[in-house]
Amino acid sequence: MQIVLISGLSGSGKSIALNVLEDAGYYVVDNLPATLLPQLVSNLRSSGYQRVAVAVDVRSGASIAALPGEVERLRSMIDDVRFIFLDARDDTLIARFSETRRRHPLAEENVTLGEAIAREREALDPIARLGYRMDTSDTQANTLRAWVKDFMKLEATAGLTLLFQSFGFKYGIPVDADLVFDVRCLPNPHYDPKLRPLTGKDQPVIDFLERIPEVGRMAEDIRTFVANWLPAYIRDNRSYLTVAIGCTGGQHRSVYFAERLAEAFAANVRVMVRHRASARRARDGHGST
Repeated sequence: MQIVLISGLSGSGKSIALNVLEDAGYYVVDNLPATLLPQLVSNLRSSGYQRVAVAVDVRSGASIAALPGEVERLRSMIDDVRFIFLDARDDTLIARFSETRRRHPLAEENVTLGEAIAREREALDPIARLGYRMDTSDTQANTLRAWVKDFMKLEATAGLTLLFQSFGFKYGIPVDADLVFDVRCLPNPHYDPKLRPLTGKDQPVIDFLERIPEVGRMAEDIRTFVANWLPAYIRDNRSYLTVAIGCTGGQHRSVYFAERLAEAFAANVRVMVRHRASARRARDGHGST
């Protein structure tokens, strides 16, 4: 079991760090009193959870002072306990609170934002030395996400699912498509009576299409385009990237391309395949591609 503890100054990026870990498959708990850590970990371990991320900070009140002792208890229970403490300069924190108009958790009547930050820094000073300290001053959100991924050695594609979706233009372009490719220019198996009732997953249709050089070139062009730009979508912190491939009815060519492309990317990224026109064709009882 692996436990990742996140703490730090309010406004330093704790929510961003937690979201990175949640997207990577961690079970995330925010704002947990420090004294409940061992109980939480024991319950989650008995339930089969392998990776857990917990935020413990000044919002938990006086129990934050118990965190050093609770961390030692955790390390006696779990071999892999990691601690990330996020920090930032006072001027950066003040600017972030001013931009978001959020209330500092220690803000009270007759207490300025600067004074609240100073109180929080004093309360957290003993905790800052428990683990890896990240200074997020002058750091954009995407940079912090990259830092957390690097520190945790998370796969670059851990938070993204690449969805290949076939569709028929006769039914309209999917509204959830991020990238759309049109393969209607390629020879159509629909005009072969033996292939007409089949789909792009059937071997006779696959053989028909793979005998055509243009099909291979089109597939490689789409694969290269997606592969070249996938890192940019990952840096944009997408959870899904939907690549829609369309032919006339969504039965032969688009299905073949979706399956072939999904197979090409399956070794490097989480992949899903959907064939949007299947249910519609079943309902209509026919279709052309």
